[in-house]
Amino acid sequence: MNSIDEKRTHRADARPVAGDGHSPVLAAYVAEIVALAARAPSVHNTQPWRFKLNGAALELHTDPDRQLGRLDPHGREMVISCGAALLGVRLAVRRLGYQPIVELLPRRGRPDLLARVRLGDAEPVRASEQRLLDAIRRRHTHRGPFAAEPLPGGLVEALPRDAESEGATLVLIRDSNRYNELATLMAAAEREQRRRPLLVGELGSWTRSRRATTRDGVPAVAFASSPAAQRGALAQRDFDLGRGWGTLSATDQAPALTAVLTTGGDTPADWLRAGQALHRVLLHAAQHWVFASLHTQPLELAPLRAAVQTELRLPGAPQMVLQLGRAHVARLTARRPANDLLMP
Repeated sequence: MNSIDEKRTHRADARPVAGDGHSPVLAAYVAEIVALAARAPSVHNTQPWRFKLNGAALELHTDPDRQLGRLDPHGREMVISCGAALLGVRLAVRRLGYQPIVELLPRRGRPDLLARVRLGDAEPVRASEQRLLDAIRRRHTHRGPFAAEPLPGGLVEALPRDAESEGATLVLIRDSNRYNELATLMAAAEREQRRRPLLVGELGSWTRSRRATTRDGVPAVAFASSPAAQRGALAQRDFDLGRGWGTLSATDQAPALTAVLTTGGDTPADWLRAGQALHRVLLHAAQHWVFASLHTQPLELAPLRAAVQTELRLPGAPQMVLQLGRAHVARLTARRPANDLLMP
């Protein structure tokens, strides 16, 4: 099978043929593009995306069978996850040497069809884009110990610019009063969700034991057997549920930075922008061995989500809460093969 790297030596010969109704480049490299896109973060590693080669475009669809019906009844986190995959598609197209032309398509008549990506003009990949591409296999959702090290100089100021470039806002929570309010809401959400058997059951269905061979869900190496309170860290979700599966060690080292990702609106198109912004922020951070724990508990309960926006005086709808810190171990979670993600 051809590789994306091989494509660089044949770019001129593989240009799409005008008027032929299909893109030979996309057809030849669709599996590689999808495999790269599928490294995106997703809620509980559900990987709720599907892809379809349709004429001259690669379409991004949701996979409704992978939606968390209890935790995410409106599909907000599912679409954010797909938005992260969309950034992966864009970066994969850039790696091929083309500019991506992206059309966002979430509509009531076709809620599963989120976007189409076509090939634009040929243009060599930039060094900044190559660094993002190199970080894709290093990036992971981090629930383990952080290193007692400061963040690299300039990174804290750069991450909000990354989010802004994708139409979102990354609000840094530096004031202790705002942080304490967020921590209180996070703890309240975690307690409330633990009291709801249907939510707990759904969470349990997407966590994996140490012997599991499935290529989705949260593996035992990615959560602790007991999510103990950590200094300066927001309440962690209890993935273990008392089963003793988790193998991750805890730490009392506080994360270096807390932030909330927001969007001006709260529509599926905004959720797609949030996902692209989230992935760009995480990839930029991962270049410097900085990773994030992702928190959504208070954003899954309508009253608490409203309280997060109000009490923290956020400029828009909160879509994701992040805590970032340095770490020197990259625990990658498995991904489904590209062929399983391609629609006929």
